[in-house]
Amino acid sequence: MSNVEIGVIGGSGLYKMEGLEGVEEIELSTPFGQPSDKFIVGELIGKRIAFLPRHKRGHTIQPADLNFRANIYGMKELGVERIISVSAVGSMKEGIHPKDIVIPDQFYDNTKRRVSTFFGDDIVAHVSLADPVCPVLSGILYQSAVTAGAKVHRGGVYLCIEGPQFSTRGESLIYKKWGVDIIGMTNVTEAKLAREAEICYATIALVTDYDCWHKEEAAVTADAIIGILNQNVETSKRIIKEAVGDIKGSRGCICASAMSNAIITSPDKIPSETKERLKLIIGKYVK
Repeated sequence: MSNVEIGVIGGSGLYKMEGLEGVEEIELSTPFGQPSDKFIVGELIGKRIAFLPRHKRGHTIQPADLNFRANIYGMKELGVERIISVSAVGSMKEGIHPKDIVIPDQFYDNTKRRVSTFFGDDIVAHVSLADPVCPVLSGILYQSAVTAGAKVHRGGVYLCIEGPQFSTRGESLIYKKWGVDIIGMTNVTEAKLAREAEICYATIALVTDYDCWHKEEAAVTADAIIGILNQNVETSKRIIKEAVGDIKGSRGCICASAMSNAIITSPDKIPSETKERLKLIIGKYVK
């Protein structure tokens, strides 16, 4: 649509991208409804970028109410092949401190009421999600974080909870026993949908707190994380700028052909209206 190369989804604290040139705002209506906000499209280091504030400018949409399908479909409609997601998280490990950056490579989905697939309505598909993060893009983000001077951890499990409340202390202690590394409320749903849309996806996780498992630290509150979050957001902007400069060439990762063997339903059994609605997702496999 607009020949956009890279998408950036901004989480808590990241509601705009400085440095974009030739900015235009694009409002999309998808078969799955309205995205969180208008897409802010412009050039950064000579590359077309689409920025979307996940919770809408002004932060008016809570995690479970996000229209994840519309957000990812909108990125696909713009031509995006790679999404950099930025998200505030809590640390579940002693060695991962507030103000650190984590580039996770795994997710655990502990949400309860989200639609996390484009499929259904007479079409069934089972995409592989063993490695839910693009290894190439996450590698670029890690190296970019190092170059940007961040204290960064490569790899780890992002536990995604429903929210909007933070964890109870009992929950937090159980999650810690599970061995997860960080905790948040958004990214796993994006990762699942991005894989179905054959879009590379990776996360810059901004650590703001220790949830409430740490005996020597105060339990997480919204007020307590704001100062740390603002510092982390500035770091994430430097990382994104570095990463955009390092993203080059065509994709050779698993993400680019994730749907090639995922559709189970016989093409003649898929209603024509479903084929039309999902044309961007399945069009090169189902006519």
